[in-house]
Amino acid sequence: MSFSSKRCSARVTSFVRICTVILALMAFGPAALAQEADVTSKLQGFDSYMEQTLKDWNTPGIGVGIVVNDKLVFAKGYGYRDYENKLPFTPTTLVQIASNSKLFTAVSAGMLVEEGKLTWDKPIRQSVPTIQFYNDELNNNVTLHDMLSHRTGVTRHDLIWFKSDFTRKELFEKLKYLEPEQPMRQTFLYNNLMFSAVGEIIELKSGKRWEDFVHERILAPLDMNTTTYTISEMLKSPDHGVPFEEKRDSFELYKGPYFEDTEGVAPAGAVISNIDELSHWLIALMNDGKYKGKQVLPADVLKATLQPAIALPNATGESQGFWELFNAAYGMARETASYRGHLLTMHGGDLPGFHSQISFMPNDHIGVIVLVIGDHSAPLYNVVSYNVYERLLGMDQTPWSQRRLTQRLADKKAGTAARAKAGEDRVPNTKPSHALADYTGEYENPAYGILKITLKDNQLQFGFHEFQFPLSNFHYDRFDTPDDELYGRFSINFRTNPQGDIDSGVISLDEAEVTFTRKPPTLEPTLLEKLAGTYLTPDKTKFQVLYQPGAGISLAFPGAPPQPLILVKGLQFRTARFADEIFEFVMENGKVKALKDRDPSGEVSFERQ
Repeated sequence: MSFSSKRCSARVTSFVRICTVILALMAFGPAALAQEADVTSKLQGFDSYMEQTLKDWNTPGIGVGIVVNDKLVFAKGYGYRDYENKLPFTPTTLVQIASNSKLFTAVSAGMLVEEGKLTWDKPIRQSVPTIQFYNDELNNNVTLHDMLSHRTGVTRHDLIWFKSDFTRKELFEKLKYLEPEQPMRQTFLYNNLMFSAVGEIIELKSGKRWEDFVHERILAPLDMNTTTYTISEMLKSPDHGVPFEEKRDSFELYKGPYFEDTEGVAPAGAVISNIDELSHWLIALMNDGKYKGKQVLPADVLKATLQPAIALPNATGESQGFWELFNAAYGMARETASYRGHLLTMHGGDLPGFHSQISFMPNDHIGVIVLVIGDHSAPLYNVVSYNVYERLLGMDQTPWSQRRLTQRLADKKAGTAARAKAGEDRVPNTKPSHALADYTGEYENPAYGILKITLKDNQLQFGFHEFQFPLSNFHYDRFDTPDDELYGRFSINFRTNPQGDIDSGVISLDEAEVTFTRKPPTLEPTLLEKLAGTYLTPDKTKFQVLYQPGAGISLAFPGAPPQPLILVKGLQFRTARFADEIFEFVMENGKVKALKDRDPSGEVSFERQ
């Protein structure tokens, strides 16, 4: 082809493109422009409202996006994505959306339901035999639907995963330790660990990690190209949020740490995105899974997640008299309610420093995205969302900001007053029952993991997950950490066994008192094998001490099942039944001579044969 023919061809191609654009504008342009103009008109005064709200709340920054039908018609940042450096919050500012990640997980699971690899309402163990819950009732009945709608009866236990390095598989295996607090399907009990478990199930059934599955099946088709999962990836973007917090006892803002330990519970809260790209997700949700004319998300799955699964109480109306939002119900990773007579579906997301809400009114074809920086400003994702809906629907504006601000300031004042009274119940002139070195060691809870107590410069040190604090004696055997600005205090009550040894520590964590039991020392298998043999009671009755590799030693009396022996210290053991009975092996010159049985009534010696 000659140069002139190429130029002619290029002109034809250019003409076709121009015609295509003109046709598109003729078909969609006027309606879209009118739509934007209508929204702009209805949002008169919104900028001033937001400026005043940020000032009243001392808020670092907020992003707001509005979708009407299938288009992002408004996207704007207010305040700063980086308060210290005065960098503006923009529609492309990446932030953690926290629990708004959950619907990505529910939709992903629904895709596997459609493929026949999972079911919504049959026991999950039929599809995933390796999952184990606390008891047979849960094992035989819990469904995927239950796990995704927070109705298993198992409450959240967030300090199992919060600031821990547990993997998703390890968290999946901890479900069996979580005793239900309520009967199944009767009470809404939020549980991030169930969503983590569903993420593990997605990997088991698809062969792909949750992150990869979500990216391939949802993010990529929705052109969510900068949306990611980790803070390290987020920080590679020049436009990312920086967490700033308000101090508890003043209005000073300070730069807070990023919360980065999301790998284990990524399916519950790891997605990082921005207004622009979240609008693609919201458009698909609002249009039966369609985006740019393509069916990206299964319509039946979206419908299933929207169906009410469990009722929520009208707590706000009953306790505070605010009835604009009522009769809420939770589906699967999304909540529905009536807002002043309009159907609203929504979900919030909260991680330290960042807070989000993604919502829409299905019958009104309006959706709102609100992203907030600052824990003290978290209520604003509701406040701002409701205000946008009221403006677009031509309603009078409910004074949500004033209501919530009054509550926030009252709570802040009460918190300061409460902390001033901390320690008033301290018993003076007491001291620990043991030398500080006797408290050191590792203490374990099967669900929560390891508590490490060490000694440094004659002061006990507290180590739990990534929490590291010094410990000071409060009174008797209670030790407290300092009152941390972000996390408050941890308080440990150490307990002794009947022999007077420190053998456990009790901490009030997120849901209840949690007992951490001191990990006993270990003995070499060769020594345990030496302890095995035949022993004689004083009346010459023979019994056995049995050794089984990997399982340890046990007592075997004639006609009775073996009783495993639990190492206490040295060569002292106990059974699971009694803590006040100690079995101690006596060794001389490297040989076992006898076994002593000691309890509160006395001591008996059994000769080794």
